[in-house]
Amino acid sequence: MRLDKFIAQQLGVSRAIAGREIRASRVTVDGDIIKDSAFKLSPDHDVEYDGNALTQQTGPRYFMLNKPQGYVCSTDDPDHPTVLYFLDVPVAHKLHAAGRLDIDTTGLVLMTDDGQWSHRITSPRHHCEKTYLVTLESPVADDTAERFAQGIQLHNEKDLTKPAQLEVITPTEVRLTISEGRYHQVKRMFAAVGNHVVALHRERIGAIALDPALQPGEYRPLTEEEIASVGAPTR
Repeated sequence: MRLDKFIAQQLGVSRAIAGREIRASRVTVDGDIIKDSAFKLSPDHDVEYDGNALTQQTGPRYFMLNKPQGYVCSTDDPDHPTVLYFLDVPVAHKLHAAGRLDIDTTGLVLMTDDGQWSHRITSPRHHCEKTYLVTLESPVADDTAERFAQGIQLHNEKDLTKPAQLEVITPTEVRLTISEGRYHQVKRMFAAVGNHVVALHRERIGAIALDPALQPGEYRPLTEEEIASVGAPTR
């Protein structure tokens, strides 16, 4: 990769600005000041900017994040802070959420720059299960689990929802597992049976469960086993 392209990606600036920083002797490669923007980097080069090491990306990245309330999962939003705020990694702007959560929903978000991997999570074809802890305004009706298992009609939707599994924890707290990703699906499912979702927390995507050690706003890389559970990664 050209040095100016690498510096632009790392600093989140244009190639022109990166070139200016290089010509200003602020970039070293293997300890030597390099002023040539077209210098070709190899993976084993050690690059520093103002004495700070810059990490060359060697492959796709996969993280789990415990999303707090008040953040959106898009990577660029003019009105709300995004989950990228929490990710202190190089070139964080290249990551995207594999399955978004609403601004007021908390819990597991998977962040990656591997588009094929995230497609296996979000594509309706793959029926990737997602489990949510749901807090309800009113006690859950006795027939809700059966109705969800059979599929229910959402407002303005033609097809019934796919069978969903409901586990009652307390009268107003339930665990719901769905295999679709329709717009505001969990909230709309409970609205369809006359209830209202007060709080929503995603616990699991496929075989990947939210690490209980992660506090809201914290993240960690996925393990090889977790990555492979979604399907063969594009390494």
